Amino acid sequence: MAKKTIADVDVAGKKVLMRVDFNVPLNGEGKITDDRRIAMAIDSIKSVTSRGGQLILMSHLGRPAGDGSAEDAKYSLKPVATRLGEILGQEVAFATDTIGEDATAKVAALSDGGVLVLENLRFNKGEKKGDADFAAALAAFADIYCNDAFGTCHRKDASMVAVPQAMAGKPKVVGYLVAKEIKYLTDAIANPGRPFIAILGGAKVSDKIKVIDNLLDVCDKILIGGAMAYTFALAQGGSIGKSLVEPDKVELAKQLIKKGGDKLMLPLDTHCGDDFNSGCNKVVVKAGEIPEEFEGLDIGPETAKLYAETVKGAKTVVWNGPMGVFEMSPFDAGTKAVAQAIADGDSISIIGGGDSAAAIQQLGFADQVSHVSTGGGASLAMLEGQAFEAVDLLDEA
Repeated sequence: MAKKTIADVDVAGKKVLMRVDFNVPLNGEGKITDDRRIAMAIDSIKSVTSRGGQLILMSHLGRPAGDGSAEDAKYSLKPVATRLGEILGQEVAFATDTIGEDATAKVAALSDGGVLVLENLRFNKGEKKGDADFAAALAAFADIYCNDAFGTCHRKDASMVAVPQAMAGKPKVVGYLVAKEIKYLTDAIANPGRPFIAILGGAKVSDKIKVIDNLLDVCDKILIGGAMAYTFALAQGGSIGKSLVEPDKVELAKQLIKKGGDKLMLPLDTHCGDDFNSGCNKVVVKAGEIPEEFEGLDIGPETAKLYAETVKGAKTVVWNGPMGVFEMSPFDAGTKAVAQAIADGDSISIIGGGDSAAAIQQLGFADQVSHVSTGGGASLAMLEGQAFEAVDLLDEA
């Protein structure tokens, strides 16, 4: 799935339309609380500006209605443009619309090495609808298209699919961020070093059914944790007390247990609490033996030890979803044990986005793993084996 990157095209004096993921968290005052997504795009941005390209950046932020209401205004990308200028140490222009008069004028005014941020793509309803006219207007701005927004690669929004389609005959490439995601998520799964271990946690089996099913065909072991373990416990006839569970997914869990055999490793014990807080009464019980007034909040110590030993011997590890309520001590112990084992091992380690990425950052292990994905939903979709139209239609290397 190797694609041409932004480094492979001559950008000097040309306009480059780059789709980035600037969907950053903002506080009530419109201030950015975490600028990592902006920072992650800098290498691709500088690849264009340092070689004399004229860069037009487009992104979504949040979920605006797209009706021009005052409520939508809080999703403006203006604070992002300001922050990007601070990071780059240069003026970054901002267009107050996406394809209107202001955007058109500011695109025309771009000089070599200049940067322009368009207003939130989702302020135009054509973005989510994949509208061809909206896409054509964006496409007309540029000579080159670059996709550096892995977090939305599994979507068919106009900026991801219809825009590159409208730029037929022009270079269509990936940025460094997307190139790295493809390298790790597709290549590691296609040609993994073995043993290949997958660790899957989180709340719902339903979110991970296709992932588990796909990975059972390629992994040596799949370790199950998080609240979804309680649906598997129920499928085995266990008692789960007040634990989070999906009763309608019990039959599917039974099928996965049958298909998985020895490959599918389920918790041996569970760390439970009688309330959802750190100060609750706690008890460790065998899996499937949770007392009526308790709920499972983490894998137990026996499971944590077994999972850590299994992970340490791996050559490839994919991890998506925490083992328990990692934000709340002492129910972070299982997640911490697995993270420590990954850090201590010598495997190619790929951490899926979302809560797994947050956990690995919070626990301080982010610099001890091979790759932390920037897209939770996209990384899951890739682990499911989904085809990404937004990537497939880009130029082959």
